[in-house]
Amino acid sequence: MLLKLAWRNLWRQKRRTLLTAAALALALILSLLTRSLQEGSYANNIDNAARFATGLIQIQHPDFGDSHSIDDLIPGNREFIAAARADKSINYLLPRLESFALAAGEQRSKGAMVMAVLPSREAEYAKVNERVVAGQYLTDDDQGVLVGEGLARFLELEVGDKLVLYGQGYRGQTAAGLYPIRGLLRFPMPGIDNQLVYLPLALGQQLYSTGDQVSAWVLHTPDLAALPRLQRTLAQQYPEQRVRDWADLAPEMAQQIALDRAGGVFMIALLYGVVGFGLFATLLMMTLERQREFGVMLATGMVRARLVQLVLLESLMLAVVGVTMGLAVSVPLLLWLHANPISLGGDTAEMIRQMGWDPLLPALVEPWLFGQQIAIVLGLLVLCLLYPLWRIHRLVLVDALKGGGHVG
Repeated sequence: MLLKLAWRNLWRQKRRTLLTAAALALALILSLLTRSLQEGSYANNIDNAARFATGLIQIQHPDFGDSHSIDDLIPGNREFIAAARADKSINYLLPRLESFALAAGEQRSKGAMVMAVLPSREAEYAKVNERVVAGQYLTDDDQGVLVGEGLARFLELEVGDKLVLYGQGYRGQTAAGLYPIRGLLRFPMPGIDNQLVYLPLALGQQLYSTGDQVSAWVLHTPDLAALPRLQRTLAQQYPEQRVRDWADLAPEMAQQIALDRAGGVFMIALLYGVVGFGLFATLLMMTLERQREFGVMLATGMVRARLVQLVLLESLMLAVVGVTMGLAVSVPLLLWLHANPISLGGDTAEMIRQMGWDPLLPALVEPWLFGQQIAIVLGLLVLCLLYPLWRIHRLVLVDALKGGGHVG
C-alpha cells in the first residue's frame, strides 16, 4: 500500500520530480565520466610504466631491493616459478638479471647498468625491439649486446664495435667479457639512455657466474584490480622471497597518482556539494508544501512512523529514477570511450609518444566504479533527507492542518 501511494505522490508533481531526478542523473554522469577517465589514465600509465621498467609485480631476494647486489639472487628455473605460472591471471613471467659493470671502449670507460633478459619475451612485453635505432635486435642465444645510444656516443662506439664489460661477479668472482655491439637503443630518459647495456640472459649469467639464478622474476596481469589479491597469493607461495608491487618499485609514480587522485576526488566532492544543496532545497520544499496533506494523514489515523516511511519511499523512488536516467546516459558513453579512447594531441602527445607510450586517454569501465558513485548519490540523498524527516516527525497536527510549518 505504501509503495503504491508513494509512487502516486511522486508523479503528482511531474516537473519537480523530473527536475530533481535530472539533477541526480547529471551529478552521476559527470562523476562517472570524471572518475572513469581519471582511473583509466592511471591504469594506462601504470601499465605503460610497468612494461617499460619494473613490471607490475616482482619476486626478489629479500635483500635485493636495498642492496642491488649480484649476490642477492633467486632461482631462475621453471621449478621455482611453477607456482606463479599456474595462476591464470598472470599473462607474463620474465626473468631478469640486473647488475652494474664498467663499460669501456678503446679510449673511454663509464659505469653502466647491465640488464640480462630474454630478448624474445622483452620484445613482446616491453617492445624493446622498437627502440633499436641502429643495427639489429638480439636473439635469445645471441653473443652480442645492445647499448644505449647515449652510452655508445660517450664511449665513441658504433654498431659492430667491441664493448668491454668488467665488474664483480657472483660471490666475489671477476666478471669480464668482450662483446660485439649488435645495435643501439634510444630511450627518452637520459638516465637510462646514457648507461644501459642489454644482453641475453644466458650471456649475462655467464658473465656474472650466477648459474641459473636471476635478480627478479617480473610478473604482469592485465587486470589491475586483481593486483592486491595476486600479491597476497604470491607472498604466501614464496614466503622466503620478497614480493613487491609497482607502487613499491616506483614510489614516486605512486605518490604522484595519489596526489592527482586526491585532487580529482576533491573536485567531485565540490560537484556533489552543489548538487546536494539543490537536492536539499527541493526535498525541503516538497516537505513544506505538503504540510496540510501530512496533517490530514495524521488526523485520519496514520502514525508518524508510517508517514516517515512514506516520505522515505518517495525519496528512494526519486533516487532510483535519477540513477536510472544517469546510467542510461553514462554507460553507453563510457563503453564507447573505453572502446575508442580519447587521443591526446599537441606537445603532451609528443612527449608521451617519445616515451614509447600511446598518447591515449581510455575510460575505465569497472563495476566497483559504478557502485561507488551510486552509493555516494544514495548517501547524499539520505543526508539531505535528515532535516525534512525530522520536521515531519515533530510536526504539530493543529498547525499542519492550518497549513503552518511549526514543529514541536
